[in-house]
Amino acid sequence: MQPWLRLVRVGNTLTALAGTVVGGLVARGVGLPASASFWVLILLASVSTACVTAGGNVVNDVLDLETDRTNHPDRPLVTGAIPLGSARYAAAALFVVGGLAMVPVAWSEPLVAVLFALAVVALLGYEFRFKSEGFLGNLLVAFLTGAVFLYGGAAAGHPLLVVPFAAMAVAATLSREVIKDMEDAEGDRDRRTLPRVRGFGVASGIARGSVGLAVALSPVPILTFLSPTTVAGIMYLALVGAADALFVVSVLWLPNRLHREQTLSKGAMTVALLAFLAAAFR
Repeated sequence: MQPWLRLVRVGNTLTALAGTVVGGLVARGVGLPASASFWVLILLASVSTACVTAGGNVVNDVLDLETDRTNHPDRPLVTGAIPLGSARYAAAALFVVGGLAMVPVAWSEPLVAVLFALAVVALLGYEFRFKSEGFLGNLLVAFLTGAVFLYGGAAAGHPLLVVPFAAMAVAATLSREVIKDMEDAEGDRDRRTLPRVRGFGVASGIARGSVGLAVALSPVPILTFLSPTTVAGIMYLALVGAADALFVVSVLWLPNRLHREQTLSKGAMTVALLAFLAAAFR
């Protein structure tokens, strides 16, 4: 893959962009038909999310250069495919563009500015301070994932409807982050990650508990605002059921098969995103 796309982790960036769009659609509950102004706000919010996510990924690689020599020796900064100075300039530019894209949305929906500020503070706090603190860092990453959906919901003017989906995303992401720390434990000698401090048994328990919470939250939309007899409700139930099954399998064999389990968790998140989207067609 082109080195710059790898540096910004284009897959994660596009997923964050899609999460913002989905959050907006779920909040509006209109499916595809909507006014031009709605789509402009959602598009700007999505660009803002994508830029901040990409910028955070670049900052992550800049700060993790030494540990990536062990954990991820093929990363662009490690191989020298991208100069370190260029990466720093790119990160700053991405944050600036993300902030500029946010301003017109915040003018219409002020909560967007609050969520943007919280997300940037959490992201930078994670990278510069709490990443080495293990579980607290995992919680911040989980919060940032959930905030993507809230951000889209706020841009659409109805963030409360998106709270159950954001909570599911937080729980599922927490599980995956803990599994990733287990996979990277050998190279994370300078970090107080959960598996290094508490052991793989405790880390496995936290990952399983987080998945259990995500699964327990998945019926909330059906119990509140989404009818199980509609097409949207049926699609949601089918997709969220598949996602729940994948999440359960992703923690079944912990602490073994770590790379496979982490990959399964990522796949489950993609299916869950489709389940969330189904709720927009109610």
